[in-house]
Amino acid sequence: MQLKIALLGGDGIGPEVLAQSVKCLKAVEETFNHRFIYHEAPVGAIAMTSTGKPLPDETLKLCRESDAILFGAIGALEYDNNPEAKIRPEQGLLKLRKELELFASIRPIRTFPTLIHNSPLKEKIIVNTNLVIFRELTGGIYFGKKTISADGTIASDLCEYSEQEISRIAHLAFKAAKKRRKKLTLVDKANVLESSRLWRKTVTEIGKSYSDVELQCLFIDNAAVQMMLKPDQFDVILTDNMFGDILSDLGSVIIGSSGLLPTASVGSDNAMFEPFHGSYPQAKGKNIANPIASILSTAMMLQHFGMDEEANAVMSAVHKSFVKKVVTPDVLGSSKYGTEYVGDYITENIVDSDENFNLNEENIWLGKSTII
Repeated sequence: MQLKIALLGGDGIGPEVLAQSVKCLKAVEETFNHRFIYHEAPVGAIAMTSTGKPLPDETLKLCRESDAILFGAIGALEYDNNPEAKIRPEQGLLKLRKELELFASIRPIRTFPTLIHNSPLKEKIIVNTNLVIFRELTGGIYFGKKTISADGTIASDLCEYSEQEISRIAHLAFKAAKKRRKKLTLVDKANVLESSRLWRKTVTEIGKSYSDVELQCLFIDNAAVQMMLKPDQFDVILTDNMFGDILSDLGSVIIGSSGLLPTASVGSDNAMFEPFHGSYPQAKGKNIANPIASILSTAMMLQHFGMDEEANAVMSAVHKSFVKKVVTPDVLGSSKYGTEYVGDYITENIVDSDENFNLNEENIWLGKSTII
């Protein structure tokens, strides 16, 4: 297979972790006889330095013309320390999602047996965690009209959703649930918000077409508590943009590191794959950033194009790095291995078959049944 892949390293540790993903893809090319064509482009703070825009027109054009996008991270300290800046690096990512209509963020959260002690939560609480969050990505309060009074004392953010926006991601989530454990949890705030009431009405109606899937509705505050008390009760979580942002952060607590969480952002015509973590500018250039989330996101990209064996080979190599404790310091607390070494180790262990680390059952965790 031949694919054109846009590489958007972005800021901070983004280029470093993305470089490890590219190493893995080159190993997949060689092992499985594929051809991937890579094109790099700036986004975020680094793009603002050269073009004045967090998402340059040429970068957007490249993304539109590519089969897939691999994204690093976005954000810089000079903007973090200046919350009043009118143009911010993060706006580049929001615009990219909106322009490409990447309406569904798919985020699997699963504990790895070999890393179970990495979590701050008790093992008995998290041991069987295996869920996936479907977060609506292009609507809601993040994209609604924003106002502030002339004297700066009154502000508002509009949370607006249409039935069509809710419906398209709801169908994806229900289809995923059908192929998993047949349970979908809608997270909203329908006791207070009119937009949440529309979510609940729409999703409940759609649920009638998926009679074999159990639909549960939870308020966001209760859902957050339940994720910390008993995360294994969840299978597929469906929610809006802001609530999905909140619950995804809890996922990093469950597994013990945001450096282990991959993400797929998909639409009808485009797809982007990125690690969950931010740009972590304090670690830039120190060779300590965890590349696993970026590499697992790359495995999700392979599955998106039906390359299940190839994705499994990447996942198996990652699992082997866990078993052999070839990980960065954030995972085990102390480690002699850096970003480059971990990336090289995983790359060298990508093979077409490995009886000791064959993880076919991981396909569902990676999102095989959800990415289209």
